[in-house]
Amino acid sequence: MQTSSGRKTLQVLFQKEFSLFIATRFILIFSLFLQNTVVSYKLYTLTKNPLSLGLVGLFEVIPAFACAFFAGYVVDRREKRGMYLLCIFGYVLNALLFLYITSGHFSDRFSVSVVEYMIYAGMFISGFIRAFLAPSSFSLLPLLVNKEDISFAITWSSTSWMLGSVLGPLVGGILLATYGITTSMMLVVFLLCLSSFFILAIRRKPIQYIKDIGIIKGLAQGFRFVFRNQIILAVLSLDLFAVLFGGAEALLPVVSTEILKVGEVGYGWLRSAHGIGALFLLLMLTYIPLKQHVGKKLLVCVALFGICILLFGLSTSFYISFLMLFFAGLFDGVSVVIRHSILQINTPDHLKGRVSSINMMFISSSNELGAFESGFTARFLGTAPAIVLGGLMTLAVVVSTYFFAPKLKNLHRLEGGNSAES
Repeated sequence: MQTSSGRKTLQVLFQKEFSLFIATRFILIFSLFLQNTVVSYKLYTLTKNPLSLGLVGLFEVIPAFACAFFAGYVVDRREKRGMYLLCIFGYVLNALLFLYITSGHFSDRFSVSVVEYMIYAGMFISGFIRAFLAPSSFSLLPLLVNKEDISFAITWSSTSWMLGSVLGPLVGGILLATYGITTSMMLVVFLLCLSSFFILAIRRKPIQYIKDIGIIKGLAQGFRFVFRNQIILAVLSLDLFAVLFGGAEALLPVVSTEILKVGEVGYGWLRSAHGIGALFLLLMLTYIPLKQHVGKKLLVCVALFGICILLFGLSTSFYISFLMLFFAGLFDGVSVVIRHSILQINTPDHLKGRVSSINMMFISSSNELGAFESGFTARFLGTAPAIVLGGLMTLAVVVSTYFFAPKLKNLHRLEGGNSAES
């Protein structure tokens, strides 16, 4: 059975348009994580202030959150491949901006404050683009495979995202140490341009949205769908608060330089550790899929994620810190698979853009808010206490969810998203 499942997963991957989508997604995520790794390191070397790392997240989350209210509605009414391509073009232009403002030429001509605020401006633009990229990607994926292959497609989509999030920071750290910031950013620009050629090879897709009921009613329809589905709402809420309080990785430039003292390459490895763990979990799920007691497994894994973050905050060893981030990523990967599967399987095609935007408001935005929370707390409590507090708060969130969301606790099977134990 597991061998058959693995064979089917490979067959889905080798479908032409889906493989082009996966290649595009990997290159895009790899480039953006490489870019963020380089930009964050540059910013901290200039300011020496952990709060600036939190502000990077805040400036990205503000437009992503605000635009999500209408981005999903716009995507539902537009051709999906074209919207995805437009987002890539936006990232290319933004990468050119980052290439200039992180260069020695710009730093020599302007003060540290100007460089800092320009980086915030670039992150603000990135957040605006991401508001449209997330629903475009979410809506395009099911148009590239048969409906019965959706679960396999989700596994590959999540794997490509995780692989990009692993290799991007790792390569970023190596490039920083070997060639410097400018060369690293030039590679980002080149790769983003390359990703556009892959997405262009995918045919335009028919628009699934049928009737225009107006933007206000359209947004309300998406929110009603999410808030009336208790399983979806509980999963999104759990991830929102767990990621919000467990956003310790935003402080890695501080941890790597001041606590562990490992330099750029060590920083790259630490930045990749979470993704390596999540990628390992996703590869395991290719052959050993989640079948029973899904809700309880989710709660246990989020609790273990919180414990890993707590121990990471207490660690003064590079190897222990790496292992804690690795296992945090592994346990976090369970939540990714369950959430994405429930959303894709249960969301009608004409609502996918709006539901994806709501998902982004809950989850993706919580990464940046978590970064701000960690940076803000570290500014006043110190780096290690801020990380430990985040781990403890994550555990508190799990306990609260266990008692206040019984339907999630009793979720039995992943298929269909609503199968619960009696």
